[in-house]
Amino acid sequence: MSFSAASLGAILEAHLPSATTGLAIALSGGMDSAVLLAALCQWRAASEAGAPRLPVRAVHVNHGLQPAAADFARACAELCRRLDVPVKILDVNVDASRGVSVEAAARDARYAALALDLADNECLLTAHHALDQAETVLLQLLRGAGLKGMSAMPYCRPLGLGWHVRPLLEVAKRDLAAFGEAARISAIDDPMNLDARFDRAYLRAQVWPVLERRWPGAALALSRAARHAADAQELLDEAAALAAQALRDGDALSVVGLRALRATQQHNVVRHWIAARAVTPPSTARLAEALRQIMEANEDHLPTVAWGEHALRRYRDRLFLTAASVPRMAECLAWPIGANRVLGPSKALARGGAPDRAVAPDCGAPRAPAACLDAAPCLDLGDGLGMLRLMPRPGGLDAARLPQTLTVRRRQGGETLRPHPRAKTQSVQHLCQSLGLLPWMRDALPLVFAGDALVAVGDLWQDARWCVAAGVQGVGCVWENGPIVV
Repeated sequence: MSFSAASLGAILEAHLPSATTGLAIALSGGMDSAVLLAALCQWRAASEAGAPRLPVRAVHVNHGLQPAAADFARACAELCRRLDVPVKILDVNVDASRGVSVEAAARDARYAALALDLADNECLLTAHHALDQAETVLLQLLRGAGLKGMSAMPYCRPLGLGWHVRPLLEVAKRDLAAFGEAARISAIDDPMNLDARFDRAYLRAQVWPVLERRWPGAALALSRAARHAADAQELLDEAAALAAQALRDGDALSVVGLRALRATQQHNVVRHWIAARAVTPPSTARLAEALRQIMEANEDHLPTVAWGEHALRRYRDRLFLTAASVPRMAECLAWPIGANRVLGPSKALARGGAPDRAVAPDCGAPRAPAACLDAAPCLDLGDGLGMLRLMPRPGGLDAARLPQTLTVRRRQGGETLRPHPRAKTQSVQHLCQSLGLLPWMRDALPLVFAGDALVAVGDLWQDARWCVAAGVQGVGCVWENGPIVV
Protein backbone atom coordinates (compact mmCIF):
# COMPACT_ATOMS: atom_id res chain seq x y z
CA MET A 1 0.00 0.00 0.00
CA SER A 2 1.56 3.33 -1.11
CA PHE A 3 -1.02 5.61 0.53
CA SER A 4 -0.65 6.59 4.18
CA ALA A 5 -1.38 9.41 6.57
CA ALA A 6 2.21 10.59 6.11
CA SER A 7 1.97 10.63 2.31
CA LEU A 8 -1.28 12.61 2.54
CA GLY A 9 0.46 15.11 4.84
CA ALA A 10 3.29 15.55 2.34
CA ILE A 11 0.78 16.20 -0.46
CA LEU A 12 -1.11 18.76 1.62
CA GLU A 13 2.08 20.57 2.61
CA ALA A 14 2.94 20.84 -1.10
CA HIS A 15 -0.47 21.98 -2.36
CA LEU A 16 -2.30 23.86 0.42
CA PRO A 17 -2.19 27.66 -0.05
CA SER A 18 -0.01 29.31 2.59
CA ALA A 19 -2.94 31.46 3.79
CA THR A 20 -5.14 28.43 4.61
CA THR A 21 -7.03 28.89 7.89
CA GLY A 22 -8.90 25.57 8.07
CA LEU A 23 -9.88 22.37 6.26
CA ALA A 24 -13.40 21.28 5.31
CA ILE A 25 -13.64 17.67 4.09
CA ALA A 26 -16.43 16.95 1.59
CA LEU A 27 -17.93 13.67 2.84
CA SER A 28 -20.21 11.73 0.50
CA GLY A 29 -20.75 8.65 2.67
CA GLY A 30 -18.60 6.57 0.32
CA MET A 31 -15.23 4.94 0.94
CA ASP A 32 -12.95 7.47 -0.79
CA SER A 33 -13.96 10.55 1.21
CA ALA A 34 -14.12 8.50 4.42
CA VAL A 35 -10.51 7.39 3.86
CA LEU A 36 -9.46 10.98 3.20
CA LEU A 37 -10.94 12.14 6.50
CA ALA A 38 -9.50 9.21 8.47
CA ALA A 39 -6.01 9.66 6.99
CA LEU A 40 -6.15 13.40 7.68
CA CYS A 41 -7.05 12.76 11.32
CA GLN A 42 -4.15 10.27 11.64
CA TRP A 43 -1.71 12.78 10.14
CA ARG A 44 -2.85 15.55 12.48
CA ALA A 45 -2.51 13.25 15.49
CA ALA A 46 1.01 12.20 14.44
CA SER A 47 2.16 15.79 13.85
CA GLU A 48 0.89 17.20 17.14
CA ALA A 49 4.36 18.03 18.48
CA GLY A 50 3.92 21.67 19.35
CA ALA A 51 3.09 22.85 15.82
CA PRO A 52 -0.17 24.76 15.33
CA ARG A 53 -2.81 22.60 13.64
CA LEU A 54 -5.46 23.69 11.18
CA PRO A 55 -9.02 23.12 12.36
CA VAL A 56 -10.79 20.28 10.52
CA ARG A 57 -14.49 19.81 9.91
CA ALA A 58 -16.64 17.74 7.55
CA VAL A 59 -19.46 18.77 5.22
CA HIS A 60 -22.03 16.44 3.65
CA VAL A 61 -24.30 17.57 0.82
CA ASN A 62 -27.71 15.92 0.68
CA HIS A 63 -29.00 16.08 -2.91
CA GLY A 64 -32.25 14.34 -2.04
CA LEU A 65 -32.19 12.42 -5.33
CA GLN A 66 -32.60 8.87 -3.98
CA PRO A 67 -34.05 6.97 -1.01
CA ALA A 68 -30.55 6.18 0.27
CA ALA A 69 -29.82 9.88 0.89
CA ALA A 70 -30.69 9.60 4.59
CA ASP A 71 -28.37 6.60 4.93
CA PHE A 72 -25.46 8.60 3.48
CA ALA A 73 -26.04 11.38 6.00
CA ARG A 74 -26.18 8.89 8.90
CA ALA A 75 -22.97 7.19 7.73
CA CYS A 76 -21.18 10.56 7.62
CA ALA A 77 -22.44 11.49 11.07
CA GLU A 78 -21.32 8.14 12.53
CA LEU A 79 -17.82 8.38 11.01
CA CYS A 80 -17.39 11.95 12.30
CA ARG A 81 -18.56 10.90 15.78
CA ARG A 82 -15.97 8.12 15.75
CA LEU A 83 -13.18 10.47 14.60
CA ASP A 84 -14.35 13.37 16.81
CA VAL A 85 -14.80 15.74 13.86
CA PRO A 86 -17.71 18.21 13.60
CA VAL A 87 -19.97 17.63 10.58
CA LYS A 88 -22.49 19.84 8.81
CA ILE A 89 -25.29 18.60 6.52
CA LEU A 90 -26.20 20.85 3.58
CA ASP A 91 -29.52 20.19 1.84
CA VAL A 92 -29.69 21.29 -1.81
CA ASN A 93 -32.30 21.35 -4.56
CA VAL A 94 -31.10 19.91 -7.86
CA ASP A 95 -32.59 21.62 -10.92
CA ALA A 96 -32.20 19.39 -13.98
CA SER A 97 -34.64 21.41 -16.09
CA ARG A 98 -31.95 23.57 -17.72
CA GLY A 99 -31.12 21.05 -20.44
CA VAL A 100 -28.26 19.49 -18.45
CA SER A 101 -27.95 15.96 -17.08
CA VAL A 102 -28.96 15.11 -13.52
CA GLU A 103 -25.29 14.30 -12.89
CA ALA A 104 -24.16 17.78 -14.00
CA ALA A 105 -27.03 19.54 -12.22
CA ALA A 106 -26.21 17.73 -8.96
CA ARG A 107 -22.53 18.69 -9.29
CA ASP A 108 -23.41 22.34 -9.88
CA ALA A 109 -25.78 22.42 -6.89
CA ARG A 110 -23.22 20.66 -4.69
CA TYR A 111 -20.35 23.03 -5.42
CA ALA A 112 -22.57 26.10 -5.19
CA ALA A 113 -23.58 25.04 -1.66
CA LEU A 114 -20.02 24.13 -0.66
CA ALA A 115 -18.68 27.45 -1.99
CA LEU A 116 -21.18 29.41 0.08
CA ASP A 117 -20.31 27.37 3.18
CA LEU A 118 -16.54 28.01 3.06
CA ALA A 119 -15.10 30.48 5.54
CA ASP A 120 -12.40 33.01 4.64
CA ASN A 121 -9.26 31.21 3.37
CA GLU A 122 -10.69 27.80 4.23
CA CYS A 123 -9.83 24.83 1.98
CA LEU A 124 -12.40 22.33 0.79
CA LEU A 125 -10.76 18.90 0.38
CA THR A 126 -12.38 16.35 -1.93
CA ALA A 127 -11.36 12.72 -2.47
CA HIS A 128 -11.00 12.68 -6.27
CA HIS A 129 -8.33 10.06 -6.98
CA ALA A 130 -6.29 8.87 -9.97
CA LEU A 131 -9.16 6.88 -11.50
CA ASP A 132 -11.50 9.90 -11.26
CA GLN A 133 -8.82 12.00 -12.96
CA ALA A 134 -8.24 9.39 -15.68
CA GLU A 135 -11.98 9.15 -16.36
CA THR A 136 -12.16 12.94 -16.66
CA VAL A 137 -9.28 12.93 -19.17
CA LEU A 138 -11.01 10.29 -21.31
CA LEU A 139 -14.39 12.04 -21.18
CA GLN A 140 -12.78 15.34 -22.18
CA LEU A 141 -10.97 13.68 -25.09
CA LEU A 142 -14.23 12.08 -26.26
CA ARG A 143 -15.77 15.59 -26.26
CA GLY A 144 -12.92 16.87 -28.43
CA ALA A 145 -11.44 19.04 -25.68
CA GLY A 146 -8.19 20.93 -26.12
CA LEU A 147 -5.20 21.13 -23.82
CA LYS A 148 -7.16 22.83 -21.05
CA GLY A 149 -9.76 20.06 -21.06
CA MET A 150 -7.04 17.40 -21.11
CA SER A 151 -5.61 19.02 -17.96
CA ALA A 152 -8.76 17.67 -16.28
CA MET A 153 -9.10 18.53 -12.58
CA PRO A 154 -6.52 20.87 -11.00
CA TYR A 155 -4.95 20.17 -7.63
CA CYS A 156 -6.05 23.58 -6.36
CA ARG A 157 -8.54 26.19 -7.55
CA PRO A 158 -10.29 29.18 -5.95
CA LEU A 159 -13.73 28.41 -4.51
CA GLY A 160 -15.98 30.80 -2.62
CA LEU A 161 -13.91 32.66 -0.03
CA GLY A 162 -11.24 29.95 -0.06
CA TRP A 163 -9.98 27.12 -2.24
CA HIS A 164 -10.85 23.65 -3.47
CA VAL A 165 -7.95 21.18 -3.12
CA ARG A 166 -7.86 17.62 -4.49
CA PRO A 167 -4.91 15.95 -2.72
CA LEU A 168 -5.51 12.40 -4.04
CA LEU A 169 -5.36 12.96 -7.81
CA GLU A 170 -2.28 10.74 -8.18
CA VAL A 171 -3.31 8.13 -5.63
CA ALA A 172 -4.68 4.80 -6.94
CA LYS A 173 -8.17 3.79 -5.87
CA ARG A 174 -6.91 0.37 -4.79
CA ASP A 175 -4.50 2.06 -2.36
CA LEU A 176 -7.34 4.03 -0.82
CA ALA A 177 -9.35 0.83 -0.48
CA ALA A 178 -6.42 -0.91 1.24
CA PHE A 179 -6.07 1.99 3.72
CA GLY A 180 -9.81 1.86 4.42
CA GLU A 181 -9.70 -1.87 5.08
CA ALA A 182 -6.74 -1.53 7.44
CA ALA A 183 -8.45 1.30 9.30
CA ARG A 184 -11.75 -0.67 9.43
CA ILE A 185 -13.69 2.11 7.77
CA SER A 186 -17.23 1.27 6.67
CA ALA A 187 -18.97 3.13 3.87
CA ILE A 188 -22.06 3.00 1.65
CA ASP A 189 -21.89 2.50 -2.10
CA ASP A 190 -23.85 5.08 -4.08
CA PRO A 191 -26.24 3.28 -6.49
CA MET A 192 -25.87 6.17 -8.95
CA ASN A 193 -22.21 5.19 -9.38
CA LEU A 194 -23.42 1.92 -10.93
CA ASP A 195 -26.08 3.46 -13.19
CA ALA A 196 -24.79 3.03 -16.75
CA ARG A 197 -27.03 5.87 -17.97
CA PHE A 198 -24.34 8.21 -16.65
CA ASP A 199 -21.17 8.51 -18.73
CA ARG A 200 -18.78 8.16 -15.83
CA ALA A 201 -20.53 5.08 -14.46
CA TYR A 202 -20.56 3.48 -17.92
CA LEU A 203 -16.87 4.21 -18.36
CA ARG A 204 -16.02 2.72 -14.97
CA ALA A 205 -18.12 -0.43 -15.44
CA GLN A 206 -17.58 -1.20 -19.14
CA VAL A 207 -14.32 0.43 -20.25
CA TRP A 208 -11.88 0.45 -17.33
CA PRO A 209 -11.88 -3.29 -16.68
CA VAL A 210 -10.83 -3.85 -20.30
CA LEU A 211 -8.17 -1.14 -20.20
CA GLU A 212 -6.68 -2.28 -16.93
CA ARG A 213 -6.41 -5.88 -18.07
CA ARG A 214 -4.12 -4.68 -20.84
CA TRP A 215 -2.55 -1.67 -19.06
CA PRO A 216 -2.73 -2.17 -15.27
CA GLY A 217 -1.36 1.30 -14.55
CA ALA A 218 -3.66 3.13 -16.98
CA ALA A 219 -5.33 5.32 -14.34
CA LEU A 220 -2.07 6.60 -12.87
CA ALA A 221 -0.58 7.09 -16.35
CA LEU A 222 -3.53 9.20 -17.51
CA SER A 223 -3.48 11.15 -14.27
CA ARG A 224 0.19 12.01 -14.88
CA ALA A 225 -0.68 12.94 -18.48
CA ALA A 226 -3.26 15.37 -17.11
CA ARG A 227 -0.55 16.96 -14.95
CA HIS A 228 1.74 17.33 -17.98
CA ALA A 229 -1.12 18.94 -19.93
CA ALA A 230 -1.76 21.30 -17.01
CA ASP A 231 1.91 22.33 -16.98
CA ALA A 232 1.79 23.01 -20.73
CA GLN A 233 -1.45 24.97 -20.34
CA GLU A 234 0.17 27.08 -17.63
CA LEU A 235 2.96 28.03 -20.04
CA LEU A 236 0.38 28.93 -22.71
CA ASP A 237 -1.53 31.03 -20.18
CA GLU A 238 1.63 32.90 -19.19
CA ALA A 239 2.45 33.64 -22.85
CA ALA A 240 -1.15 34.73 -23.50
CA ALA A 241 -1.14 37.03 -20.46
CA LEU A 242 2.03 38.78 -21.65
CA ALA A 243 0.68 39.15 -25.19
CA ALA A 244 -2.70 40.40 -23.99
CA GLN A 245 -1.00 43.01 -21.81
CA ALA A 246 1.01 44.23 -24.81
CA LEU A 247 -2.14 44.40 -26.95
CA ARG A 248 -4.31 46.19 -24.39
CA ASP A 249 -5.96 49.33 -25.73
CA GLY A 250 -8.00 50.65 -22.85
CA ASP A 251 -10.76 48.11 -22.22
CA ALA A 252 -10.13 46.45 -25.57
CA LEU A 253 -7.45 44.63 -27.56
CA SER A 254 -5.65 46.08 -30.57
CA VAL A 255 -6.84 44.35 -33.73
CA VAL A 256 -3.74 45.58 -35.56
CA GLY A 257 -1.60 43.86 -32.94
CA LEU A 258 -3.66 40.68 -33.15
CA ARG A 259 -3.24 40.58 -36.93
CA ALA A 260 0.55 40.42 -36.43
CA LEU A 261 0.19 37.11 -34.56
CA ARG A 262 -0.22 33.62 -35.96
CA ALA A 263 -3.77 32.23 -35.89
CA THR A 264 -2.95 29.88 -33.02
CA GLN A 265 -1.52 32.77 -31.01
CA GLN A 266 -4.60 34.89 -31.73
CA HIS A 267 -6.84 32.12 -30.39
CA ASN A 268 -4.70 31.66 -27.29
CA VAL A 269 -4.56 35.39 -26.48
CA VAL A 270 -8.26 36.11 -27.05
CA ARG A 271 -9.39 33.00 -25.15
CA HIS A 272 -7.17 33.96 -22.19
CA TRP A 273 -8.33 37.60 -22.32
CA ILE A 274 -11.99 36.49 -22.22
CA ALA A 275 -11.44 34.00 -19.39
CA ALA A 276 -9.49 36.58 -17.36
CA ARG A 277 -12.66 38.68 -17.29
CA ALA A 278 -14.58 35.81 -15.62
CA VAL A 279 -16.42 34.93 -18.84
CA THR A 280 -16.56 31.40 -20.26
CA PRO A 281 -14.95 31.59 -23.73
CA PRO A 282 -16.87 30.37 -26.80
CA SER A 283 -16.25 26.99 -28.36
CA THR A 284 -13.19 26.60 -30.57
CA ALA A 285 -15.33 26.75 -33.71
CA ARG A 286 -17.21 29.84 -32.51
CA LEU A 287 -14.01 31.63 -31.55
CA ALA A 288 -12.42 30.78 -34.91
CA GLU A 289 -15.45 32.23 -36.72
CA ALA A 290 -15.38 35.35 -34.53
CA LEU A 291 -11.71 36.00 -35.27
CA ARG A 292 -12.21 35.35 -38.98
CA GLN A 293 -14.95 37.98 -39.16
CA ILE A 294 -13.04 40.44 -37.00
CA MET A 295 -9.85 40.13 -39.03
CA GLU A 296 -11.45 40.08 -42.50
CA ALA A 297 -14.35 42.54 -42.26
CA ASN A 298 -14.05 45.85 -44.12
CA GLU A 299 -13.08 48.89 -42.08
CA ASP A 300 -16.60 50.35 -42.28
CA HIS A 301 -18.20 47.15 -40.96
CA LEU A 302 -18.89 46.41 -37.30
CA PRO A 303 -18.58 42.62 -36.95
CA THR A 304 -20.29 41.07 -33.94
CA VAL A 305 -20.19 37.41 -32.90
CA ALA A 306 -22.29 36.40 -29.89
CA TRP A 307 -22.38 33.29 -27.72
CA GLY A 308 -24.54 32.88 -24.65
CA GLU A 309 -24.81 36.24 -22.89
CA HIS A 310 -21.62 37.73 -24.38
CA ALA A 311 -20.27 38.98 -27.68
CA LEU A 312 -17.06 40.05 -29.38
CA ARG A 313 -17.31 43.31 -31.34
CA ARG A 314 -14.83 45.29 -33.44
CA TYR A 315 -14.77 49.06 -33.78
CA ARG A 316 -11.93 51.26 -35.08
CA ASP A 317 -9.42 48.40 -34.93
CA ARG A 318 -10.25 47.58 -31.32
CA LEU A 319 -11.73 44.29 -30.12
CA PHE A 320 -14.32 44.56 -27.32
CA LEU A 321 -15.95 41.98 -25.07
CA THR A 322 -19.52 43.07 -24.38
CA ALA A 323 -22.88 41.74 -23.32
CA ALA A 324 -24.74 40.10 -26.20
CA SER A 325 -27.72 42.34 -25.47
CA VAL A 326 -26.64 45.95 -24.99
CA PRO A 327 -28.72 48.42 -22.93
CA ARG A 328 -31.10 50.87 -24.59
CA MET A 329 -32.72 54.02 -23.31
CA ALA A 330 -36.49 54.01 -22.98
CA GLU A 331 -38.68 55.59 -25.65
CA CYS A 332 -39.63 58.45 -23.34
CA LEU A 333 -39.20 59.29 -19.64
CA ALA A 334 -40.60 62.34 -17.86
CA TRP A 335 -38.13 64.09 -15.55
CA PRO A 336 -39.98 66.51 -13.24
CA ILE A 337 -37.48 68.98 -11.82
CA GLY A 338 -40.17 71.01 -10.07
CA ALA A 339 -41.35 74.59 -10.09
CA ASN A 340 -38.86 77.11 -8.64
CA ARG A 341 -36.45 74.33 -7.75
CA VAL A 342 -33.87 75.65 -10.17
CA LEU A 343 -33.50 79.41 -10.09
CA GLY A 344 -31.56 81.36 -12.69
CA PRO A 345 -30.15 84.89 -12.37
CA SER A 346 -33.37 86.72 -13.33
CA LYS A 347 -35.46 84.91 -10.69
CA ALA A 348 -32.83 85.38 -8.00
CA LEU A 349 -32.82 89.16 -8.59
CA ALA A 350 -36.63 89.34 -8.75
CA ARG A 351 -36.74 87.88 -5.23
CA GLY A 352 -34.43 90.60 -3.92
CA GLY A 353 -31.05 88.91 -4.27
CA ALA A 354 -28.07 91.23 -4.65
CA PRO A 355 -25.87 90.76 -7.71
CA ASP A 356 -22.75 88.68 -7.06
CA ARG A 357 -19.79 90.75 -8.33
CA ALA A 358 -17.17 88.08 -7.51
CA VAL A 359 -14.38 87.74 -10.04
CA ALA A 360 -14.24 84.48 -11.97
CA PRO A 361 -10.77 82.94 -11.52
CA ASP A 362 -10.38 82.03 -15.17
CA CYS A 363 -11.10 85.31 -16.96
CA GLY A 364 -11.40 88.09 -14.38
CA ALA A 365 -14.79 89.20 -15.74
CA PRO A 366 -17.75 89.92 -13.45
CA ARG A 367 -20.15 87.01 -13.00
CA ALA A 368 -23.91 87.01 -12.94
CA PRO A 369 -25.58 85.82 -9.76
CA ALA A 370 -24.91 82.14 -8.98
CA ALA A 371 -27.68 79.75 -9.89
CA CYS A 372 -29.55 78.32 -6.95
CA LEU A 373 -30.19 74.58 -7.06
CA ASP A 374 -32.52 72.96 -4.53
CA ALA A 375 -32.20 69.18 -4.84
CA ALA A 376 -33.97 68.54 -8.12
CA PRO A 377 -34.93 64.84 -8.14
CA CYS A 378 -32.73 62.27 -9.89
CA LEU A 379 -34.05 60.28 -12.84
CA ASP A 380 -33.52 56.52 -12.83
CA LEU A 381 -32.83 55.57 -16.44
CA GLY A 382 -33.45 51.84 -15.89
CA ASP A 383 -31.83 48.86 -17.68
CA GLY A 384 -28.53 49.36 -15.87
CA LEU A 385 -28.11 52.83 -17.37
CA GLY A 386 -27.64 54.66 -14.09
CA MET A 387 -29.24 57.98 -13.15
CA LEU A 388 -29.33 61.59 -14.27
CA ARG A 389 -28.91 64.39 -11.76
CA LEU A 390 -28.88 68.21 -12.11
CA MET A 391 -25.93 69.92 -10.45
CA PRO A 392 -24.52 73.47 -10.48
CA ARG A 393 -22.09 74.03 -13.35
CA PRO A 394 -20.37 77.21 -14.55
CA GLY A 395 -21.47 77.94 -18.12
CA GLY A 396 -24.19 75.31 -17.83
CA LEU A 397 -27.83 75.33 -18.87
CA ASP A 398 -29.85 78.42 -18.01
CA ALA A 399 -32.03 77.07 -15.20
CA ALA A 400 -34.52 79.90 -15.55
CA ARG A 401 -35.46 78.72 -19.05
CA LEU A 402 -35.97 75.07 -18.22
CA PRO A 403 -39.57 73.80 -17.93
CA GLN A 404 -40.81 72.14 -14.77
CA THR A 405 -40.60 68.75 -16.51
CA LEU A 406 -37.88 67.64 -18.90
CA THR A 407 -38.22 64.72 -21.31
CA VAL A 408 -35.50 62.08 -21.62
CA ARG A 409 -35.44 59.49 -24.42
CA ARG A 410 -33.12 57.59 -26.72
CA ARG A 411 -32.07 58.98 -30.08
CA GLN A 412 -34.38 58.51 -33.02
CA GLY A 413 -32.17 60.03 -35.71
CA GLY A 414 -31.79 63.60 -36.93
CA GLU A 415 -31.33 65.20 -33.49
CA THR A 416 -29.00 68.23 -33.45
CA LEU A 417 -27.42 70.65 -31.00
CA ARG A 418 -24.70 73.31 -30.85
CA PRO A 419 -21.97 71.99 -28.51
CA HIS A 420 -20.15 75.35 -28.22
CA PRO A 421 -21.17 79.01 -28.79
CA ARG A 422 -18.74 79.31 -31.72
CA ALA A 423 -19.53 75.86 -33.16
CA LYS A 424 -21.98 75.00 -35.89
CA THR A 425 -25.11 73.08 -35.14
CA GLN A 426 -24.21 69.39 -35.47
CA SER A 427 -26.10 66.12 -35.50
CA VAL A 428 -25.82 63.83 -32.49
CA GLN A 429 -24.64 61.11 -34.87
CA HIS A 430 -21.74 63.29 -36.04
CA LEU A 431 -20.82 64.18 -32.46
CA CYS A 432 -20.81 60.48 -31.53
CA GLN A 433 -18.53 59.67 -34.44
CA SER A 434 -16.18 62.54 -33.61
CA LEU A 435 -15.89 61.38 -30.01
CA GLY A 436 -15.43 57.74 -31.05
CA LEU A 437 -18.46 56.70 -29.03
CA LEU A 438 -19.03 52.95 -29.27
CA PRO A 439 -21.73 52.35 -31.91
CA TRP A 440 -23.58 49.69 -29.93
CA MET A 441 -23.85 52.08 -26.96
CA ARG A 442 -25.34 55.02 -28.83
CA ASP A 443 -28.91 53.93 -28.15
CA ALA A 444 -28.02 53.97 -24.45
CA LEU A 445 -27.45 57.76 -24.51
CA PRO A 446 -30.06 59.76 -22.55
CA LEU A 447 -31.16 62.71 -24.73
CA VAL A 448 -32.63 65.50 -22.56
CA PHE A 449 -35.34 67.72 -24.09
CA ALA A 450 -36.96 70.93 -22.95
CA GLY A 451 -40.19 70.69 -24.87
CA ASP A 452 -39.13 69.86 -28.43
CA ALA A 453 -35.61 71.26 -28.04
CA LEU A 454 -32.64 68.97 -27.35
CA VAL A 455 -30.69 70.66 -24.56
CA ALA A 456 -28.24 67.94 -23.47
CA VAL A 457 -26.98 64.43 -24.22
CA GLY A 458 -26.21 62.85 -20.87
CA ASP A 459 -23.20 64.73 -19.49
CA LEU A 460 -21.37 64.58 -22.83
CA TRP A 461 -22.80 67.67 -24.58
CA GLN A 462 -25.17 70.56 -23.86
CA ASP A 463 -26.66 72.99 -26.36
CA ALA A 464 -24.90 76.35 -26.17
CA ARG A 465 -28.11 78.12 -27.14
CA TRP A 466 -29.62 77.03 -23.81
CA CYS A 467 -26.58 77.88 -21.70
CA VAL A 468 -25.63 80.89 -19.60
CA ALA A 469 -22.48 82.89 -20.41
CA ALA A 470 -19.05 81.52 -19.64
CA GLY A 471 -18.20 81.96 -15.95
CA VAL A 472 -21.85 82.31 -14.96
CA GLN A 473 -23.27 79.58 -12.74
CA GLY A 474 -25.78 77.40 -14.55
CA VAL A 475 -26.79 73.77 -14.16
CA GLY A 476 -25.60 70.65 -15.89
CA CYS A 477 -26.59 67.00 -16.19
CA VAL A 478 -24.48 64.48 -14.30
CA TRP A 479 -24.79 60.88 -15.53
CA GLU A 480 -24.13 58.68 -12.50
CA ASN A 481 -23.30 54.94 -12.66
CA GLY A 482 -23.77 54.92 -16.40
CA PRO A 483 -22.14 52.33 -18.68
CA ILE A 484 -18.85 52.87 -20.49
CA VAL A 485 -19.72 54.43 -23.84
CA VAL A 486 -16.33 55.58 -25.19
